Amino acid sequence: MKKIWIGMVAMLVVLGVNAQQTKTEHAQERLPVTEIKTNSKLSHHVVFEVTSNDSLVWKGVMNNVKHLMEHWPNGVQIEVVCHGPGIEMLMLAKTTQQKRIAEFKKAGAVFSACMKSMKARNLQKEDIVAEAGFVPSGVAEVVMKQEEHWSYLKSGF
Repeated sequence: MKKIWIGMVAMLVVLGVNAQQTKTEHAQERLPVTEIKTNSKLSHHVVFEVTSNDSLVWKGVMNNVKHLMEHWPNGVQIEVVCHGPGIEMLMLAKTTQQKRIAEFKKAGAVFSACMKSMKARNLQKEDIVAEAGFVPSGVAEVVMKQEEHWSYLKSGF
């Protein structure tokens, strides 16, 4: 019986090491254009996923960003990740939110454009508002933030 317990403990240790190694390898595959690191000094970390090209959705996202910043002044880290049709929120030619994006960026919020969505639409970095950074994959960015225990808010459909 003792040998069985020792065997089970050894198996759990091996599985834990393999899981940690896989997570580390996955993190090393990420090649973001902007380095967005979790600021552990802040109490709250929130990632918004924007997948809609509806300007009313964008307005709602920006209102939520504003409310979080007002509720936790100097205590919240926010990243707004735009991908799929949501990339239009960061497009110079389509956005209705550039003024607010600039305002919130000055206050510390990060806006990230998905490079896969840009490629699918033949967009260049120059087509995106200057306040935005770039991530290789918007959906992967959201997943990684969730793995880092960020709170997740979905915006759009």
